[in-house]
Amino acid sequence: MTTVLVLEGPNLNLVGTREPEIYGYETLEQIHSGISARAAELGLGVDFYQSNHEGSLIDRLHQRDFDVAIVNAGGLTHTSIALRDALLAVQRPFVEVHLSDPTRREPFRQVNYLHDIAIESIVGQGARGYHLALESIARRFGGARA
Repeated sequence: MTTVLVLEGPNLNLVGTREPEIYGYETLEQIHSGISARAAELGLGVDFYQSNHEGSLIDRLHQRDFDVAIVNAGGLTHTSIALRDALLAVQRPFVEVHLSDPTRREPFRQVNYLHDIAIESIVGQGARGYHLALESIARRFGGARA
């Protein structure tokens, strides 16, 4: 079974209450529940890790106990060369997901240190973006059905 790590960065623990007009009204717990259900349908294992600390995210990646990741790095997308380096170092493919579309937002969000090393980027789809990432992973790496 393909194991998927869902890695989520700073402030994503506030989804549902933080700027819901941008990020939606579902809480992270609700989003994770939906991801778990869809992963099971697709025959994928899933593990979740969210942190507001860059080093904790990097330490989690270094465990290398997953086959592929879904990464929503939040604001670290635009600032963290260290997270980029960790994603390259662990040699695991990942799909980049963002609830909103950073390219349609503030100018500082135009910098993205992850998109060119991701196997795919899914932006602006809200929580559905995670499901699309799971379906892509199932097609590419195996699962019960996509």
